[in-house]
Amino acid sequence: MSVKSFSISDYVYEKYSTECKRLGLNMSKQIENFMKFQLEEEFALREEYIEKIEKIRKEKFRQVADFDKH
Repeated sequence: MSVKSFSISDYVYEKYSTECKRLGLNMSKQIENFMKFQLEEEFALREEYIEKIEKIRKEKFRQVADFDKH
């Protein structure tokens, strides 16, 4: 594991640090868990999008020259 540096406002840091201490949580671990969650959500959404696109690509299409007529 390596140490990383982030720019966070003093206000947010102090509030989050206080809340983590109050709940008995490790702040670094909470931030890591948040990042993992973000990555998993992004991946899941991306996979869902790809599946929808693949389904649409398999559908039959009808060419339309003028949408106003349809």
